[in-house]
Amino acid sequence: MKPIYTALLAMACSIGVFHSNVPLAAQETEEAVQGFRDDLAFLKKHTDIITLTDGDAAVAVAPAYQGRVMTSTVDRENGVSFGWINRKVIEAGLLSDEARKGKLEEHIYIFGGEERFWLGPEGGQFALFFKPGTQFEFSDWTTPPAIDTEPFEVLEQTNTSAKFKRDCELTNFSGTQFSMGIQRTVRLLDRVAIAKSLQLGSIDDSIKCVAYETDNRLTNRGQNAWTAETGLPSIWILGMYNPSPQTTVVIPFKPGDTADLGPKVNDTYFGKVPQEYLQVDDDILFFKGDGTRRGKIGISPERSVGVAGSYDADGRVLTIVTYNVQDAPNGFVNSMWEIQKEPFQGDVVNSYNDGSPAAGEPPLGPFYELETSSPAAALKPGETLKHVQQTIHFQGSESALDPIAKQLLGASLDQIINRFDSQPDA
Repeated sequence: MKPIYTALLAMACSIGVFHSNVPLAAQETEEAVQGFRDDLAFLKKHTDIITLTDGDAAVAVAPAYQGRVMTSTVDRENGVSFGWINRKVIEAGLLSDEARKGKLEEHIYIFGGEERFWLGPEGGQFALFFKPGTQFEFSDWTTPPAIDTEPFEVLEQTNTSAKFKRDCELTNFSGTQFSMGIQRTVRLLDRVAIAKSLQLGSIDDSIKCVAYETDNRLTNRGQNAWTAETGLPSIWILGMYNPSPQTTVVIPFKPGDTADLGPKVNDTYFGKVPQEYLQVDDDILFFKGDGTRRGKIGISPERSVGVAGSYDADGRVLTIVTYNVQDAPNGFVNSMWEIQKEPFQGDVVNSYNDGSPAAGEPPLGPFYELETSSPAAALKPGETLKHVQQTIHFQGSESALDPIAKQLLGASLDQIINRFDSQPDA
């Protein structure tokens, strides 16, 4: 695979995505101290923002950035901001086509944001990011404008929800044309809804939380059925979060023999992830989300139990991501940058940890990601595929958060916090 981040890093350095005159440690500190109120004020200077609120909890959504959740907080006045925001790119604004030539924005606008709508597959014979006749090289890689620079139309808006729409025409690498209808609803969830959805019974009163659900739908607006022979798209939801030295991603999965369920984890996206950043047990894995070393992992649909999460021990923040597990008769799309033998054997849950590709080189963010994908969309004309993701941030004492971590992730906070200190044998 030729990952997008390798090429992006080199280009980003040359166009000012990073604070080139500020030491890396200082950059991380500067970004880490940004609170939600500061981020919201910054965003409103550059684009329209819909702020969803429920008590102290708030979520900032940007219609111009495809209905993207830019960030959220448990305390809109004094709370931390959970989403990673790329201020340099947002400040630069949308450039003219001529100004974009040779720059990072010619290929993608990395606005950041903790939950965005994308489409797969990225690479392969059915790629949506490569035009017919091009090469699987970064110079030919382009994010479709419909999920990069073009706004979503606001259909409905309340204090706790916003609904968006976008119709578009896309052509994949094999020349198949897709007439797509996209609908996306971002809905803030209250404590009762959170407890019910996660089957928690109730949430300790001492815990602060913010939660939102995105209902993402893809409709075939064309005259022909979408088939595996000519390529299938999928809904791909990605979240960029602020890292910390004590953030650990935790993903439970189904135990079982590899002959029956396949590998426990795909840990070779950007080269094999070393043991000091990834540790895998029979039914759970621990992956660092500290933004110091680039690496990506994936969980197959055969292994996934529909949930992933992370814990930031510094901020005492437990993050949970869930998605609607559904039948996938046509599998999940493969986004590798090559002609693929198995184009529909991709992962359903991914996590990415950003970091320097080599000593002295800056990261893309830094940030870490949690991602989920829908099944491949084999849709007849007029049919719709729905992919629902929930993102929940809990902030509180370790004693209050520990039962939630045990129930949803299968590990205590003590196990999560100390896992990489103990360094058990592989």
